[in-house]
Formats: sequence, structure tokens, C-alpha cells
Amino acid sequence: MLPALHPPEASYRISIGLLAVRLVIGVAFMLHGWGKIQQPMSWMGPDATIPGILQACAAVAEFGGGALWILGLLTPLASLGILVTMAVAMLTHIKRGDPFVGHGVSYEPAFAYLSVALLLLFAGPGRFSLDALQAKRR
Repeated sequence: MLPALHPPEASYRISIGLLAVRLVIGVAFMLHGWGKIQQPMSWMGPDATIPGILQACAAVAEFGGGALWILGLLTPLASLGILVTMAVAMLTHIKRGDPFVGHGVSYEPAFAYLSVALLLLFAGPGRFSLDALQAKRR
């Protein structure tokens, strides 16, 4: 397999931290993605400039990526999907001139989630994951 898909095994303490991040942020993404999965091609509304197929990709990345993070399964793939989705969200907010916190909608949450996606992409899911279990079987 590609070494990038299987980062080195993390320590016990780091794995606990990665598990906590995966669970909390994974649940958050499933909640964010749930409404979008209900109408995947049109969740942005009729005036959206983003094509329906890309809206569906974002919905799957959020809901499915959150579920995969919770399980620690296919973590690099889930992280890439969420990373791209959050990068687009962040750039959309920046383009609109949405500020950081304190003034309504902002790009700060998308930036924070993008950071978590980078963390899990490069650090991996930790010992307490289905990815780690699968790697041990090899």
C-alpha cells in the first residue's frame, strides 16, 4: 500500500487525543451534513452558483466524511474530502467579505475544520481506529 495512506503508529496519549478529535468533529460533520444529504443537489437553494453535483459532493464529504472519521476508516480519503469542502467554504466566505467571529457569518469555522482535516490527513487516525486495525492485519 501507499505509505501516505498508513502514517506511523501514534503513541497511546496521542491516539486518545486523535480519537477525541475524530469523535467530536466527526459528529459535528454528520450533523452539518445531515440536512445537506436530504437534498444533496440543491441544499444551497435556487440561487446557488455552485452546480448541483458539487453540492452533492460537499454533502457526501461532510456526512460521509464525518462518519468515516468517527470510525477511523479511510481517514486520508475522508480528510481530503472535508479539506476540499472546507477550503471552498472558506474561499466563498472570504470572497463575500465575511469577517472573522463577531459579525455574523464568518470563514473562521471553515478554517478551523480545514485545520482538523489537515491534522488527520497528516497524523492519521491513531491506534483506536479501523484503519489501525486493518494495518495490523497486514
